Amino acid sequence: MNLMSCSVLLALAAGPALGAAEAQPWLNPALDPDRRAALVLKEMTQKEKLNWAYGYFGADHAGNKTKKIAAALPFSAGYIPGIPRLGLPALFETDAGIGVATQYTTTPRERTALPAGIATAATWNPKLAYEGGRMIGAEARASGFNVMLAGGVNLLREPRNGRNFEYAGEDPLHAGLMVAEQVKGIESNHVIATIKHFALNAQETGRFQLDARIDPAAARMSDLLAFQIALEQSDAGSFMCAYNRVNGPYACESGWLLNEVLKEDWGFKGYVMSDWGATHSTVPAANAGLDQQSGGEFDKSNYFGAALEEAVENGHVSPRRLDDLAHRVLRTMFAKGVVDHPVKEGGAIDFEAHARITQADAEEGIVLLKNQRLLPLRAGMRKIVIVGGHADVGVLAGGGSSLVYPVGGNAVPGLLPATWPGPVMYYPSSPLKAVQARAGGATVTFDDGTDPARAARLAADADAVLVFATQWVGEALDATSLALPDRQDALIDAVAAANPRTAVVLETSGPVLMPWLDKVAAVVEAWYPGTRGGEAIARVLFGEVNPSGRLPATFPQAERQLPRPRLDGDPARPDLRFAVDYHEGAAVGYKWFDLKNLKPLFPFGYGLSYTQFGYSGLAATVVDGKVRVRFKVANAGTLAGKDVPQVYVAPLAARWEAPKRLAGWDKVDLAPGATRDVELTLDPRLFGTIRGNARTWQVAAGRYKILLARHAGDTQAQAVTINLPARVLNLAGQPTTTNKGQR
Repeated sequence: MNLMSCSVLLALAAGPALGAAEAQPWLNPALDPDRRAALVLKEMTQKEKLNWAYGYFGADHAGNKTKKIAAALPFSAGYIPGIPRLGLPALFETDAGIGVATQYTTTPRERTALPAGIATAATWNPKLAYEGGRMIGAEARASGFNVMLAGGVNLLREPRNGRNFEYAGEDPLHAGLMVAEQVKGIESNHVIATIKHFALNAQETGRFQLDARIDPAAARMSDLLAFQIALEQSDAGSFMCAYNRVNGPYACESGWLLNEVLKEDWGFKGYVMSDWGATHSTVPAANAGLDQQSGGEFDKSNYFGAALEEAVENGHVSPRRLDDLAHRVLRTMFAKGVVDHPVKEGGAIDFEAHARITQADAEEGIVLLKNQRLLPLRAGMRKIVIVGGHADVGVLAGGGSSLVYPVGGNAVPGLLPATWPGPVMYYPSSPLKAVQARAGGATVTFDDGTDPARAARLAADADAVLVFATQWVGEALDATSLALPDRQDALIDAVAAANPRTAVVLETSGPVLMPWLDKVAAVVEAWYPGTRGGEAIARVLFGEVNPSGRLPATFPQAERQLPRPRLDGDPARPDLRFAVDYHEGAAVGYKWFDLKNLKPLFPFGYGLSYTQFGYSGLAATVVDGKVRVRFKVANAGTLAGKDVPQVYVAPLAARWEAPKRLAGWDKVDLAPGATRDVELTLDPRLFGTIRGNARTWQVAAGRYKILLARHAGDTQAQAVTINLPARVLNLAGQPTTTNKGQR
């Protein structure tokens, strides 16, 4: 075959694609996403532009007896029709940050569940966050979805919040960086990710009615900073605005949040969707920056349907705003590969490989909180007793829209509530079986814990007792208190009194109180540990994995230590409007405890290991306005392990919202006797403050302390001092023209 024949055949083979790109140039992947969006927008009718403004629920909605759109994927979160004549696919949306969720049905899709978002945050390992995001994004694509409603980055202001398990803890730097990695992992599959819930969505009680009141500058230095960092590091395709009000207006019609902060100040190029049931108007919402009404069946009206069309025609919403709305959705579809890589339901899923990813995440997220020579469990034991928490069959999951139905079904069917935000789900990964597989010749016995006296008698002569304590919460359901429910404290008391060689394994959404702490030998926080949670817990208990999780949230000694000792609102009055005064401002979590000189039960960043680590050689330099920190980490013990050295910064003269801030960390894997050099470059914004309505960070001239610590409460932290000149930084942390000539 001659060269000319080859050229003809190649041209014929490529003909349809080339022809389509010539006839519809926006389908050319070589063009910039903005250019592609502009080209296709010119070809659209007004109705086709409006198409992208309204999303349907992907399942039947009993609230108003509507049936799902036939083209939507079964039991899914949402659907936005495509425009076939322009080569634009439909958007198929799925919840959420734990994996591919299913809206309630008796025939769910079974998928892999990551550990809770707070458990991933507890790994302090951005690589694991990315791998988990990549995994659930791959399952979303294989399931036919091209939009994933993840990841959640609301700060843990309220430890009783029913959705804390979906989020990433209390610090804006830590939460923002960890969620950014999950978002990047999801979007590596040509799936749009969604940063949510924007903003101040810190409790479920009264979430449709409450007004979150906070100083705007304090918000920019805390909750909004977490969102900003997540966006900066990930370039997420979409944002979801929250149910609640923020300083008056609803979040989804707050021009300050959506237009000023997100789109203008942060330069967000994607689109803003509402939460399902969070749209309350047409003209105010559209002009404030909402681009898409989601799950319109949940709202009182189809505000972005015919009403938006009328508003555009009569000029209350400008044609330019409609073009902007459509452009943002289209640009995101091009930028994230949704158009060039169409999805199709029925893709292959390697469940075994994905289970290994979630297990690794769970193992590194488990936090050893106390250990008095009980763990790791060793060979030679005669009897191990496991008590409570349905640990004979599975591990707990959180409730609500993020619920992933596991392969193998619910290990404990029939628990209440059976419907929203249930069903209460236990993933079929049995801690009992995993312990039995590692116990050698020991007898391993299970008691369900319903009779504390019986459990105590069984435990009395055991070499080790493992009490599994659970706290089930979910979307729309806050914890009534931080105490363990269902008299589990009394159970732990009884068992520990009978046998002090007791370890408590917690499966919780966040912080809980521990009145029995002094009576037990060990405490392990396992969170909601996902598809392979039972195996992960057992591997940590037996030392196959050296625990390396660190708390992403402060555990208080008592609720009276919190900024709001009682949860605001009344769960029995969901229609009641009320305000939540975030008087702590930017002093969230450990910052509040520092500011008020309160000693927590366990501080932010805390976690033990089966080995010992040492720090040395702390040094800090200022180069071109950037603070660089160097130090050494050594494994001084006899076991391999991973450590999380944390760097905090504190002003010696300037006044901040709290005495110190987290400014960086690393996760270091070391063999016994090994040493590693660590170098970190700190975000310059973390040395500044925002005042009033300013859109700049002001760094005061003076001395600042750099602390190398094991956790936020470390009284033995190493410290060095640096001098910084006065600087003005923009919201992205870049010097403004005010700083010209400064070094």
